[in-house]
Formats: sequence, structure tokens, C-alpha cells
Amino acid sequence: MTVVTIAGTEPFLDRVAHEWLKQDPAAGTDGPGLLLVPSRRAGRALMEAFLRVLDGKASLLPRIVAINDVDEEALASIGIDVSLPPAVEPQRRLAVLSMLILQTPIVSVGVDKTKGIDRAWPLAKALADLMDEAERSGVDLAESLPDAVEERFSEHWQQTLKFLEIVTTIWPKWLEEEGLSNPVSRQVARLKAQAAAWQHVPPHTPVWAVGFADGSAAVSDVLAAVATLPAGLVILPGVDLDLPQAMWDALPASHPQAGLKEILADLGLTRDNLTDWDGGRDRARERLMRGVMLPEQGITAWGRDLNPRNISGLSLLPAQDQQQEAQSIALILRNVVSVPGQTCALVTPDRSLAQRVGTELLRFGIYADDSAGEPLAQTPAAVFLRLVATAAEAQLSPVALLSALKHPLASLGRTPGNCHASARRLERLLLRGPAPAPGIAGLKAALETYIQNQRDPDNGASADAPDEPEGPAAFIARIEVAFEPLLGLSGAVPLPELLEALIRTAEALAATETELTAEPEEGLHPGGRLWMGDDGEALSRHLAALIQHTGILPPQRLAHLDSFLNTSMAGQMLTGLRAHRGGVELAHPRVTILGVLEARLLAFDVVVLGGLNETVWPPATDPGPWLSRPMRTRVGLPSPERQIGISAHDFVSTVLAAGEVVFSSSARRDGAPGVPARWMVRMEAFLGGRGQKLPVHPALEWQKAMDQPLDGAETVAPPEPRPPVALRPRRLSITEIETWMQDPYAIYAKHILKLKALKPLEEGAEHADFGMIVHEAMDRVLKDYPDRWPQNVAASLKRAFAEELAKANMRPALVSWWAPRLERIADWVAIQERTRREQEYAIARHMEVSASFKIEAARAPFELRGRADRIDVDEDGKATIFDYKTGSPPTGKAVEGGWSVQLVLEGALLAKGAFEGVPAAETKQLLYWHLTGGDDPGKESEVPSRKSSLDAAALIGEAMEKLRGLIDEYDQPDQPYRSQPWAGHVPRYTDYAQLARVDEWRAAYAEGDDS
Repeated sequence: MTVVTIAGTEPFLDRVAHEWLKQDPAAGTDGPGLLLVPSRRAGRALMEAFLRVLDGKASLLPRIVAINDVDEEALASIGIDVSLPPAVEPQRRLAVLSMLILQTPIVSVGVDKTKGIDRAWPLAKALADLMDEAERSGVDLAESLPDAVEERFSEHWQQTLKFLEIVTTIWPKWLEEEGLSNPVSRQVARLKAQAAAWQHVPPHTPVWAVGFADGSAAVSDVLAAVATLPAGLVILPGVDLDLPQAMWDALPASHPQAGLKEILADLGLTRDNLTDWDGGRDRARERLMRGVMLPEQGITAWGRDLNPRNISGLSLLPAQDQQQEAQSIALILRNVVSVPGQTCALVTPDRSLAQRVGTELLRFGIYADDSAGEPLAQTPAAVFLRLVATAAEAQLSPVALLSALKHPLASLGRTPGNCHASARRLERLLLRGPAPAPGIAGLKAALETYIQNQRDPDNGASADAPDEPEGPAAFIARIEVAFEPLLGLSGAVPLPELLEALIRTAEALAATETELTAEPEEGLHPGGRLWMGDDGEALSRHLAALIQHTGILPPQRLAHLDSFLNTSMAGQMLTGLRAHRGGVELAHPRVTILGVLEARLLAFDVVVLGGLNETVWPPATDPGPWLSRPMRTRVGLPSPERQIGISAHDFVSTVLAAGEVVFSSSARRDGAPGVPARWMVRMEAFLGGRGQKLPVHPALEWQKAMDQPLDGAETVAPPEPRPPVALRPRRLSITEIETWMQDPYAIYAKHILKLKALKPLEEGAEHADFGMIVHEAMDRVLKDYPDRWPQNVAASLKRAFAEELAKANMRPALVSWWAPRLERIADWVAIQERTRREQEYAIARHMEVSASFKIEAARAPFELRGRADRIDVDEDGKATIFDYKTGSPPTGKAVEGGWSVQLVLEGALLAKGAFEGVPAAETKQLLYWHLTGGDDPGKESEVPSRKSSLDAAALIGEAMEKLRGLIDEYDQPDQPYRSQPWAGHVPRYTDYAQLARVDEWRAAYAEGDDS
């Protein structure tokens, strides 16, 4: 056998290319030869290595084939029969396995199969993964699984083994009946056939297998066959020839060299049989990594040689969180590409980190090709289909409907711009505030209500220019036609029918005006742009396969369509989607983002190893959902630690191959503390014993300064607008007077800028709604019984509360929460009111009365408006003013200090005779009824309290003069409308805090910056 190794510090692929070109061209007569590589990316990189080594010279290059791409034609060309059963299609396999799962007793008992498909599909994927792993490892599950569970194991594992009869008995029979095979099983058979073919008829041309660091049983067969060929050669990457033999013999599965040791064992070789292609490079970094990664039994060797190690070119990037890590990595890569000719890469298994770094690089105008690609589920067309499914499932609820209508692919038979403008108009007119009733009928009913109430005209039309929104009635008609295929379904329907309805709906929503008006010969299909491009084509193939193969599954309801779509697309990746646009390559030629598998055998000037946290890199050791660790051992499957060893090899080989290496990790991940990778902990301990420490890369400091102004940050000052006096309001309500005192800027924004906050989508029932129900019911009952207060009045109160609650049309859960609270309020009011009437006789009671009064200010009259919940007038002509509060009422201190002036100004208006139908009267009491319906359902409080040195008459007497002074103050041109100028008196609710940038300037003041 001919097997060689190339040290990890050597440029592996360049050395392979150089050695291949050194061969005698006349030695082979049947062609240029064959190079087998582990992956397509490695094959592309090897081709680039040939071009670098040739440096423009002409040469006939060998065929470079990824090991998994050996095809039947190659085998047939040397006379080997390769008539293998075709592989089962992936979606068909998952559909059949899902059906079998739903039919098993352990799953089917008590399970609604119309709800189970989105749960069965992931289980089917897990079963398929188990079969693939077993076939790669050369394990026959039908033979080994029955003996996997010992009697001492729990009953749970016995049930699992019974469940796994799907893959040991039922599935093989189905494959045999259909004349099909598992994809991996077929691939393994092809590789074994290739190995047998070479042993039977050895090729005369060179055949090299390069770069394999771990392999399945079939791959080992191919390597053994290559090694015995006359012109065959196996080139292994970075076999550690200097590791002591005792440690080599006891290597754990988690060691970087474990996979290479396994290959050598499969080939029947030892390290002594290897030839070392030593290029003469300095191996100081290799010695460093050997020491760091020593097996546990060799750790004692750390203390024997405490001489410092060469750590040049190595640095740390200890970020605080994932965002800082991503930004810092992007800065490192950006810095490298500023040097002509230098190459760089981020290598990480963390998809989230890779996406963050890719996004951060875009701010520098750098598009980095991400080798892992883009999930099919996140492509624009797939997202659009899921949004459409969600909108139909939610019966066109505002958030779900607008998410679909505002997607870039939505057109509804118009231009995309006009469709989006129409959606925004529909949102402003009908969808803001409480949600309409479900479905198209709800949208039509909301439109009828809008027309009948003659609401304010649409003031947001200017924001839609230059697009032209359609009228809401016509637009709703378009929505109805588009969603009819999905909304017309009822109950559970077959999955193919459900998917076809989704496609018809999505195409109707995506159809453009141009597509609808195109001539047949133009070949434009309405909604056809959904299926354009590589991502659209992949999505169409995926849906076509689902429609073809899911008819065997139980019927499903519309409510499960989105979850099934997401589940079915999980794990499917598309590469190169955004690397080209219009035939132009966008990806930067010297920046790459790679997964750990894709980075094998590649070398760069600078490499950042990102996501070096436990459970990320290395990954968590997971035996899988089906078998425990002892069961895997009995079956013959690799231990979970084998994946740790593979990850360790990828880690070490990348460190050795790169010129400069940055080790990056995050102290916090997803809000939780992050644990550094075990290899970095080892490196810190190893170097620490020699008084060494890896330097921290300056990119962390670059990141901190990146978004900071060059001349320092300037704190924003609170706004102080001074509008012309003529524009300042001359009419306010009593509640707005309190706002004017506490937050003048809110008055400026509302009455001068005429800004009105949009109601939220699907507005929920707030505390204000509870208060409206209480006020309406109280008003009804007190008007019904102005003089007489019956014994059974509590029943009348409860009935009034129940009727008002029903009118509010709240969701059932909220009705169940509020109803008992309202009943407790009714009981309290009945008792409290009877006590008041027994103690004090009122000759008149006025409920919900309005007032208006013009104050003669220095510049011009000012109108004050108000509304009192209740005014009782006694025999002496003195009044008691009530205010019902379902929230917290103002404190006596706030009232006496003049910050809560509602009741006080109501008393002042009453003294002026400003209330409609109520004679002028002196106020003797100001009362709050705090009505919560809680453990203490109600409480009466008087302001000022009886302990205060002030009384109601004193506060009311000076209220108008204080208000006139406030009016005159703001009639001065230089008086600004400040935002929340009094720190201790801030309004509880405001719509304009963000507009006034309150959080920004208040934070600056909190830090002691008074500039």
C-alpha cells in the first residue's frame, strides 16, 4: 500500500497539486488520471491549487471527483454491473415514514391524526437519519437492534425498540415491494462496487485519494482499493507522527487524531508505514497544538517542558455577546481585505454567527459567500407562502393579513407599489384598533361601520405617493378572490389539496398587472415570479414532491399548514443564491464564510475561528432520540464522542493551515452565560503554566469605537419648541390641562403639529375599556334610581355591568376575568350608595354632565371644557363632585400641589355655572370612588383629606386664577413647550415620548451630563 501524510502546517492542496504535476506524463496512457476528494468544495479548491501551481502554464489536469459523486457511468465504463435499485425520493421517504409513525400503536392511541403530521414529520426525519448513520457505519439494524436492549434497561427503551420495528422490518419490506433503496445504502453500494471494480480491473492511470480525515466503512473500502492500485496513492492530512505510541494506542474518540487512527486501522497500517511529505516548514505551531490536545493520560507531560512556546500569529477575541463577536469579526475580515492579495475566512458551525457577520460585512460593501447557503424556509418565496398560510389560518386577522399583503412579492393584480399602498390605506382605515371579526365578512363589516360612522378622512394618503392606493371596497374584493381557494376549505382535507389551494392563493396574491394582461405567446403565468430563480425553482420542486407523495397521509386542517410547511423545509439549504445577480458575481473573492466541514483542506492568510463555545464548537454530545449510549455500543454505531473528535480535528487542522488565527468566543449566548470551548480552556492552562498568554485582538477596541462619533458624542437636549402664538391652542379639556402642566410638549404635538398616534393593530382591551364599562353601567343605574335606592339594586347593577360587558365584545378569556370583578363592584356600590343616601339627602343628582367656560385671558379668551361623572346637590345648595377611577386615583398631595386638577377645575366650573343643566353651586366635597373589583372592590377617598389644612373651597377658589396665569405664560412668544420638565411629575401615559426623544436626554441627565 502507498499512503502518505502531509503535515498540517503545509499548504495541503498546493502540495498535492505540485506532487501530481511532478509525475512523468508518459507514465499513464489511458487519460490524465483521477483525484478523489471528500467534498465538492475541496474539489474546487484543489482545482484552484492546480491553477496557482501552474501559474499560467498549460497542462492536462486530472478528473477531480468528490467521493459521493462517483456515478454509474464511471463504473459501467470499466465493465462492472451497477444495476442497483434507484434511491427513494427524500419527500416520499419522509411521507411514508410519517404514515408508518402515525399508524404505530404507541403514537396512534389517543392522537388526533389531523394534528399529528407536523409532529410525525420530524420523527420521520430522525428515523431516516438513524438509517443513514447505520448504513454509513456498515451496521445492519435489522440484525443488531433486537439485541440492543438488555432486560435491566427501563421499559421506555423496550417500547422504543418496538417502535423501531418501523426501520428494522416494515420499511425494508416497503423498499423491496417498491423496488427502491435508501439513498445512503445505494451510495454505499456504489462505493463498494467502485472499490471492487478497481481491485478486479486496476486502472493504468494514477488514482489518488486525498484529504480524508474520517470515513465510513464504504469510504475505507475505496481508500484501501486506491492504496493497492499500481498508480494509486492515499494522502492523509496531518497524521501526527510524533505523538508517543502509548498515547496513540489509547486515543479517545474525542481526540483530533482519532479519525485518522481509525482510517489507518481500517487500512491495516500503522504510522510507521506512512511516508511523510515534509516540505521543511517550521512545525512550531504543530508542536504547540500537540501539547494542548494531549489525551488525558498524557497531561502530566505538560510539566516536563516548561519552555515558552511560539504563539506568534495567534490571538483571542473574547467578546461580551454575539453581536459584539460578529461586529469584531467583520472588522477583522474588513481589515484583511484592505491588504492586496491577502485572503481571509470565518470558520464556524454557528449559523447565527455566520449570518450576523455576513450582515455586518455589508456595511463595508463586502458580500461574503457563505458556504452553508440559505435555508429554503427563509427564501423570499417560501416566507411569502408561509405568511399566506398564516393569514388564512388566522382568518385574515390584521397582523397576519398585512404581513402577507406588504411582502415584496404581493401584487394582487396591480403593481407591487400600488398593492402595498392599498394595504397601508386599508390598515389606516379599518385594521388599526380592535380587530375586525374573522374572515372576509369581518373586513366587509368593518368597512360598513367605517362608512356609517363617517370617520375622519384618510390623512395618510400623501405617504403613499407616487403609488396610487385602491379604494378599500375594491381592494377587499381582490383579497376575497385571492384567498378563496384557502378560505373555501372546510374541515380536514388531503394534504395535496391543501398545498394546491395554498399555491393558487399565493399565485393570485403575487400576480402582477403585467402578468394578468400579457398575451398567451408572452409566456407569463400569473404569479409565476414566485418560482423564478434558483430559490423559486427549489421551492417549486419541494412543493411538487410534497403534492405527489403526501396523499397517503391523514387529511389535515388549515390550522396546521404553516407548521407543516416549516417542518418539511427544515434542514434544506440552498447555496450560492445571493452570490450572483444578473450574471454578475457579488461575492468578494478574498473573503469567505465557511462551516467546519467546508473549511477542511483549505488555507487562508487569516482565519477567525468563531463560536468557540461548548455545545457550539464542539457540539453537544447527543446519542439521538432513539438509542442510549449503551444501546448504540451494542448496535455498533459510533459513540457521540466521535463527533467531538471530528470537530477537534477540524479545529486543529484549521489552526495549523492558517497564517494568522483568531480564536473567537462569546461570554453570553442567547442571554445565558457562554462556556468557552474545552480546547481554549486547555490552551489557556497549557500556556499559563509557561507564563504565556494569547494576546487579545485589537478588533474589540475597533468595535467599541466603530459607531462612536469622531469628535465625541453630543447629548441631545430636551426639545423646546416655540411656535407662533397664533398657532397655540385656545381650547383644552380639563384632562388636557393636567397634560399641559406635566408635559407641555404633548400639547404642542397634538394641537399644533396635529399629530395623532395610530392605534395598535389588534388592539387589546386595556384598563380604559374596563373603566368605560364601569362608567356606562353606573350612569345607567343612577339615572334609573335618582331618588329611590331599592333593596335589590345590586341585581340591577350586575345586570347593567353584564350588558355593557357584552356590548364591548371582549374575548371570552377577558370576559371570564372581568365579570366577577364587575359583580364585586356592583355589591360595593349598592352598599356604599345606600349608606350615603341614608346619611345625606340630595335634592338633585347629575350624571355625566358636560361643561364649557371661556376664561378671559390677557391675549384672547380661552375655552375650558370638561365632563363630570356625577354631581350631587344637597338641600343647602352645596355640591359633592364624584369621579370614578378604575385605575389608581391621584393622591391628596398631588391634588393639593396643583398637579392633579381635574376635580378642582370641575368645582371651579360648577361655581361659574358652566355645567349644562346644573345651577352654579359651591362645592363642599371632592370624592374619588376607586372601583377595582379586587379583594378590596371599592374605596371612597376625599381630597383634600380631612387631615389637610386645606379644604375643597380653598383649592377651587384659586384654581381659575392659576389656570389664567398658565394661559398668559404660554401666550408669550418665548415660552417653550418643554417635554416633561418636572422630574417628579411625569404623565402616566403619553403618545409623544419617543417623538420628544425622552429616553435619550433623560439618560444623559441621569449620567450627570448637564450640558
